[in-house]
Amino acid sequence: MLPVIESIVLRQMASGDRLYLQLYKFIGAQPGKKVYIQSNLHGAEISGNAVIHQLIEFLLTINDTELTGEIWLVPVCNPMGTNERAHHFSLGRYCVYEAKDWNRIFWDYEKEADDLVAFTKSQLHSDLKVIRQNYLTTIEQQFAKNLEKINSASGVPYTELFSYKLQNLSIDADYLIDLHSSTNQALDYLYYFRNREDSAKYFGFDFGILLDKYDGDAFDEAFIKPWLALEACFKEFGREIKFDVEAWTLELGTGMQINADSVAKGVRGVKNYLAQKGVLQIPNFSSGIKTHEMTFASNSNRKKYYAIAGGMIQSRIQLGTKVKAGEKLYQILSFNKEGKLPNVIDVCSQHEGLVYDVATNQAVNEGEFVLGIVS
Repeated sequence: MLPVIESIVLRQMASGDRLYLQLYKFIGAQPGKKVYIQSNLHGAEISGNAVIHQLIEFLLTINDTELTGEIWLVPVCNPMGTNERAHHFSLGRYCVYEAKDWNRIFWDYEKEADDLVAFTKSQLHSDLKVIRQNYLTTIEQQFAKNLEKINSASGVPYTELFSYKLQNLSIDADYLIDLHSSTNQALDYLYYFRNREDSAKYFGFDFGILLDKYDGDAFDEAFIKPWLALEACFKEFGREIKFDVEAWTLELGTGMQINADSVAKGVRGVKNYLAQKGVLQIPNFSSGIKTHEMTFASNSNRKKYYAIAGGMIQSRIQLGTKVKAGEKLYQILSFNKEGKLPNVIDVCSQHEGLVYDVATNQAVNEGEFVLGIVS
């Protein structure tokens, strides 16, 4: 099947050139769930672009009868961040003009939903599909007010325009997948939300982090947080419900690189997830993913280690290593400039856990990130 391809104007630059988003819509023969998948929200995190390319190639080979619902794909979703450079290094984690993380700028309806209790009471005995549609309509009506600011004579900062464009494409999705990788060097893993562990296993990753602590301004958080809040509100009134609305961030290895193994894992995982969710309905389909147990950890149990002195990191423990409290993590070779010989400082773990993220640069100023451990 062939996609509908749309080019969406994103921004006009001082030179007169324009930046665009390119959207690929694969629409099945039968209506169903909407899946939204994007990549490269942070400039250095490019693996997801290869994943989307391979998904497009795969979807070109199937018939529209084998797709129920629709899949929207947006590669290189942040051209400003992707094009940012400092010599050979691709940065693009922050909008440097506004000093904001590109993934901490999104509109969160839950933060302004002061009528949640009243809405819940009004829907307490309604069918789940009716509640879903009514709440989505409420969210969309509130979201539409942002466009009034954008179109005003005073305008808005670019991050507000940019976030509106992405959220406008995805706000009515059922399943949202945001493809990232570490800005540094990291394992392949995913972020997931409350009560979605069973679906998390469909991706075939070994490791997942529950976002039990977040500010709500990240892309996946802003999407699902209103639905989690509504589920919790219904529970307070004695009704247990769970919407078939899910958001995922897949972390696919190391920044500034397209690692073939990470890409293959991402492609297999997304295809299997879509098949398990009934979006792909292909006879004799096999993703190559075997059922296995994931290791789950909580975001609140992550610990980042920052350099306690400036210098060079050496003898650092390998990525993916399980460590115990008191075990040596790395050394800092410190050139003290105090008329003394260079000093070697051993840094030991305060926690038991898994080393899942390490800095690419092994020259550090005091207070800079060295590695991350999750337990």
